[in-house]
Amino acid sequence: MAVEGKSLADHGLRSERVLWKGKGPGVFEQEVAELERRVGLTTLARAVAWAQTKSMWPDTFGLACCAIEMMSIVSSRYDIARFGMEAFRASPRQADLLIVSGRVAHKMAAPLRQIYDQMLEPKWVIAMGACASSGGMFNNYAVLQSVDKIVGVDIYVPGCPPRPEQLMEGIIRLHEAVQAGIPPAHELRSVAS
Repeated sequence: MAVEGKSLADHGLRSERVLWKGKGPGVFEQEVAELERRVGLTTLARAVAWAQTKSMWPDTFGLACCAIEMMSIVSSRYDIARFGMEAFRASPRQADLLIVSGRVAHKMAAPLRQIYDQMLEPKWVIAMGACASSGGMFNNYAVLQSVDKIVGVDIYVPGCPPRPEQLMEGIIRLHEAVQAGIPPAHELRSVAS
């Protein structure tokens, strides 16, 4: 399923950044959606996508200061359990979401790729922080300049370090993409070179 040539709203994304005033669904589409909601009509694909978002199990790959912010999302203040994601997995074979937080040294690139390869399909990746997204302030030979050079990244969470609220926003955006039927990043494009 390719997403080229279609807007994100056409894929079912319903965030305020996608649905600007006057560009949302029409009255007829709203009435049909309301009828479907009341009657409980859905398709198998939508039911599977809903189930995937309610049971994502993250595998943490915390490497630096961003990992502290990532750990705080399981606290009662942020409560990631409301998304069914409180069970952080230490084994990649039980996880389907890889959260890479912090700077990735070149010597950690191979273990990161191995963990990613051991994850079951479908799998998603969140690059958390400026270091994981672009190398951050470490523009040198020892630090990988972006995680997308070795794994396909679905969501980039900016910041140095990003607040737990930002990571929650990234998770919500990932859930929207999954429910809209957008395939994981590794199916849409290859890793950067």
